[in-house]
Amino acid sequence: MEIIKKQHPITNSVLKQDVSKIELLSPAGDMERLVAAVQYGADAVYLGGTQFGMRTAPPNFNFDSLSEAVQFAHNNAVRVYLTCNALPHNNEIADFPAFITQAADCGIDAVIAADFGVISLIKKYAPGLEIHASTQMGIVNSATALALFDMGVRRIIVARELSLSEIAQIRAQTPKELEIEAFVHGAMCVSFSGRCLLSQYFTGRDANKGECAQPCRWEYRQVTDGSWSGPVVDITEDGGGTYIMNARDLCMIEHIDKLASAGINSFKIEGRAKSAYYVSVITNAYRAALDYFYRENTLDGMPEWIFKEVLQVSHREYSTGFYFGAPTQNYKSGGYIKGCDVVGIVDCCRDGILYGTQRNKFLSGDELEILAPNSSPITVKIDRLFNEKGDEIQSAPHAMMKFSFPCESEFPKGAAMRNLYRPPKA
Repeated sequence: MEIIKKQHPITNSVLKQDVSKIELLSPAGDMERLVAAVQYGADAVYLGGTQFGMRTAPPNFNFDSLSEAVQFAHNNAVRVYLTCNALPHNNEIADFPAFITQAADCGIDAVIAADFGVISLIKKYAPGLEIHASTQMGIVNSATALALFDMGVRRIIVARELSLSEIAQIRAQTPKELEIEAFVHGAMCVSFSGRCLLSQYFTGRDANKGECAQPCRWEYRQVTDGSWSGPVVDITEDGGGTYIMNARDLCMIEHIDKLASAGINSFKIEGRAKSAYYVSVITNAYRAALDYFYRENTLDGMPEWIFKEVLQVSHREYSTGFYFGAPTQNYKSGGYIKGCDVVGIVDCCRDGILYGTQRNKFLSGDELEILAPNSSPITVKIDRLFNEKGDEIQSAPHAMMKFSFPCESEFPKGAAMRNLYRPPKA
């Protein structure tokens, strides 16, 4: 497997916190997404095994692929955190000692846990592993943080319902050895810290075991049998009903200076079920923003392309979550918006020819953007397009087909190709 040489920025920061030590933490639902996170600048990745994790939709990692993932990440100076943040019932917990022992043997750096029993078993069967307390523990005060620290937890992932000022207070009232991690980008759950019963009630799929069907994204209408005598609460936004529980996505790329000032040690991107393209683009954007902040100690003057990158992936309307007060969570659509589509991935560049693999249809004559790690997107015009046999073609219509075209610029393996930026429709 290709090894990527990782560059770490140097800073002369004068902020109270050494911002060069702020960790950028990216999701990895499988090996392709892990490689994307590493290549595009993550300092650490978090991933799930085949048991005890909160995401069952992505492929996740068995012990063989986990060992491979850890070796690849460590070769590139990237840490690996294993999610054991599901809430196991009594008939499942007996399997955990063997699971965590094997996971520790794979060389992971830390475990993310949301259950006191799981924490105690990690300490007993894998005492060398660092423990991170999941956001699902609902950590909202320094007393809880200190209690977890006394139990051996070395990082807390604070509840998403906290404001920046509340996080700053927790930071001021806890030892510096206890790290604070917080989500900075991605989907938000309408339920407190992700603890929800709606999915299990409606579909039988337990959200607390990683099987959420996301009923909060469904369309709802108010129905009454006439027994309610209180004031009428109008939840109708239009004739089609309302998405009353549909939370906006979180985006804090314009406020990473304030996140740093609050004392947050790790900036976490949500999205283990998202695509490798999503991981690449969002990791690259926050890497570029953080590196600019390292150099300048301000976000003033940051290139506009960095802000625009968060529009280039499928997302719901953005908000700043609870960081600056209660968010506006409800809006009319449960669907996604996006500024462009990924059309291919670069395999290699050789002798003035770009070779790639198709992801969505594109045409000869198209202008595309190519996003390479640690770079702004570069526009490329496809004057002539060829298939794997070298025959000239007018379009690349087939999923995963190989293609090539003349290209003066060189791009690394894994660079993402997409159609040109289009502002999302209002």
